[in-house]
Amino acid sequence: MRNATMARLARLLMAGAALAVSAGAAPAARPNILWLVGENLTHDLGCYGAKQVHTPHLDGLAAQGVRFTHAFATNPACAPSRSAFFTGMYQTSTDTHPMRSHRSDDFRLPPGVRPLTHRLRDAGYYTANLKTIGPLAIGTGKLDLNFVNEGPVYHPGSDDWSSLAGRAPFFAVVNSHEIEYDIYDRQTWKKDRVKWVGEDEHVKYATPENVEPPPYYPDHPVVREEWARYLNSVSGLDLRIGWVLDRLRRDGLEDDTIIVFFGDNGRLDPRGIHWCYDTGLRVPLIIKWPKHFPPPAGYSPGTVSDRIVSLIDVTATTLTLAGLERPPLMQGRVFLGERADPPRQFAFAARDRIDESVQRIRSVHEARFHLIRTYTEGPTFASLNRYKEKCFLIQALMRDLHTAGRLTGPARDLMERRGPGEELYDTRNDPHEIHNLVNSPLPEHREALARLRAALDTWITDTGDRGAVPEPAEVVTPFTKEMHDWFGTPAWARP
Repeated sequence: MRNATMARLARLLMAGAALAVSAGAAPAARPNILWLVGENLTHDLGCYGAKQVHTPHLDGLAAQGVRFTHAFATNPACAPSRSAFFTGMYQTSTDTHPMRSHRSDDFRLPPGVRPLTHRLRDAGYYTANLKTIGPLAIGTGKLDLNFVNEGPVYHPGSDDWSSLAGRAPFFAVVNSHEIEYDIYDRQTWKKDRVKWVGEDEHVKYATPENVEPPPYYPDHPVVREEWARYLNSVSGLDLRIGWVLDRLRRDGLEDDTIIVFFGDNGRLDPRGIHWCYDTGLRVPLIIKWPKHFPPPAGYSPGTVSDRIVSLIDVTATTLTLAGLERPPLMQGRVFLGERADPPRQFAFAARDRIDESVQRIRSVHEARFHLIRTYTEGPTFASLNRYKEKCFLIQALMRDLHTAGRLTGPARDLMERRGPGEELYDTRNDPHEIHNLVNSPLPEHREALARLRAALDTWITDTGDRGAVPEPAEVVTPFTKEMHDWFGTPAWARP
């Protein structure tokens, strides 16, 4: 026991010696931090009550940590969302709000705005973007940021797990595979289910026969197969997460590492990703605290928190958990620890151009109600996006069925929705968001509408929302050609 204690002390002293953050500062040991970023999912895990998914590793993480039920991305697509949570700032404040912008110009982030990894690196953290554990592929190494001139985001040569050896404290990120690439291979969930998920007679995997797609899609074989494929890709995500957690444990790092799992934006389905509905913005968030460090105020293992969290809050909180001060102008809030900010009442989000598709949409969630405001004229869900028309079979199916007059109910309403306009949903009683309450005469609905309208208007003004200024045509036009070259243009949209 004494030897183990001495070894532990030696590790702490060595880690502390590497972490003097300024001249004269006393060395202090700090925890490692591991971000596990799930691509494109909402609450589609067993611990959130999802059916036909097999997620034992993430369910176990939730059982040992804190699971958050009201965490929201600031954008329903990867690049703007990532640009926000990598800086702790709304993408609409930093001019990183259109999808895949500033990839070929001299844009720099506004003064005082920096990537999280740069701040941690300056404080002595080794930063890693992990893709492999030896022969095992655990991550994509994805960046997909709307800023490219800030210098290397991570330390060079940090893509394999072996790079972490002797590098405490580290900040490492694993960006998941399955839910991203799976869309391009419609057979993956079938042929690789046993390979990645395993075949356990006690596990009820997703099949077209046992899934229940949401009611805003038609009950059709294509919808059921796509839904089963998606849920099985979530199970595949969990398997790779399991590889990472197992290696962390075997290397003796688990008790020194804060583990944060979250989704980068909502679900990879036609009404999820790209749209400001709840399934496009609400993401899983699980935090597990290591045994060798005193837990922060507000953390209790094995609990569920209904606190409203924006993904930019994960950034601010990560800094404070690493022992750093949150920058004064950072818009993200701290939600754990002695320096926690007052809880949010609202979570805000914005969608602007996605590839060639220009839509200006703003969103505000509170604990129960959700307001979506569309500024752009014309069709919303039914507008053209070549990537989704090619890769999302449900999207093309709904368009064909609607043309044939065979869509009914919420699916037809979705295809016929147009902007400008507002949508108000009671997410507690209508989790699928199919009953728009914006014209409801009930007092609680009128009060919620007024409250959320005022909150959204205030946020737009206070944060300097740049989405009110359209991008020049010369910026948008090349994306039309690029998307056509990649995915083609459907016959109905050709001149």
